Amino acid sequence: MKLIGPLMREHRLIERMVALLNEELKQITGKNEVDVEFLMVAIDFIRIYADRTHHGKEEDILFRELAKKQLSQEHEKTMNELVEEHVSGRRIVTSLVNARESYVKGNIKSLKDIVVCVKELVNFYPAHIEKEDKYFFYPSLEYLSKREQDDMLQEFWEFDRKLIHEKYEKLVEGFEKEKV
Repeated sequence: MKLIGPLMREHRLIERMVALLNEELKQITGKNEVDVEFLMVAIDFIRIYADRTHHGKEEDILFRELAKKQLSQEHEKTMNELVEEHVSGRRIVTSLVNARESYVKGNIKSLKDIVVCVKELVNFYPAHIEKEDKYFFYPSLEYLSKREQDDMLQEFWEFDRKLIHEKYEKLVEGFEKEKV
């Protein structure tokens, strides 16, 4: 398997969630209400799967190793843009979380903020994924030896294996802090 195979497979699942978010957006604008449970699940998916799992492998493994290489100016610029886009995506999700919480507490005006955030995510991910798939992933392989790619692929698997433990350790720690 190529190093970028798992990343591109993850993109396909992210695209499916984005399609569901787009459908929810149509429901929100059509009915003037939001499915807060679906939104909570979508936020969790984006935070854990798209950001922590997927972007985590990119930033913590692939980009880390590529930063050690003499990248072309174009590829270095693209990698930096991708990191900035990850940060921007996190900001959008944080705004969505805040808007959802406000809506759940009865602030109907927050519906407008939810719409804005969901639109931003629905627009953000396809463009971001296209940039990675078409313009960055394949060229990045040229900078890495077969051995480096194999080692990183193994690191991807190890990263995924540890992730579930990380998620639930943080969950328990958060509740512990609340109870103290």
